[in-house]
Amino acid sequence: MEGLFITFEGVEGCGKTTQAKLLYEFLRQKNIECVLTHEPGGTRISEKIREILLDSENGEMVYLTELFLYLASRSQHTFEKIMPSLKSGKVVICDRYFDSTLAYQGEGRNIPKQKVIEINNFATGGLIPHLTFLIDIDVEKGIERIRERKGFDRMEGQNTEFHKRVRGAFLSLARENKERFRIIDGSKSIELIHKEIVNIVLNFI
Repeated sequence: MEGLFITFEGVEGCGKTTQAKLLYEFLRQKNIECVLTHEPGGTRISEKIREILLDSENGEMVYLTELFLYLASRSQHTFEKIMPSLKSGKVVICDRYFDSTLAYQGEGRNIPKQKVIEINNFATGGLIPHLTFLIDIDVEKGIERIRERKGFDRMEGQNTEFHKRVRGAFLSLARENKERFRIIDGSKSIELIHKEIVNIVLNFI
């Protein structure tokens, strides 16, 4: 039996990490075998790459280096963890996947979208999520949430215009892939968002 691959996407501070964890806990309570993971990271090697990517001291990192590091982390993550879990029939819940690269490095960094798609497909063996939740929220609100709970890492600390381009890219991706994406209003309460997501997942299953 092939598993189900669910991803959560959105701008910084949108609440996707919280919702991914809540869905994981819900499915476990229903005795559904599932895996909760995240990007960049998810495996030992991928986490080491994550440290380089998000270190605020690495401000001189060029955009192509950033892109290739994200894809290196994702390739390891995909082949070591995600694909084996799916092949064993588990539900894999991932906090960010390749849509983030299209939004952040493609639109945010102005790297040609088609080139990003081609390299990503090569790095992941063409793996595409079955279902993607885009938790949409105003950029300013998301940044405010991050500021309240912790300091900024290298990606979170980009300027507001960068994050607005990223949000626009996510919304465009959702419109282009309506069969896979579900846009969720991130300004609602955590409880309401969770209920909406659970209903969608149960219907999808």
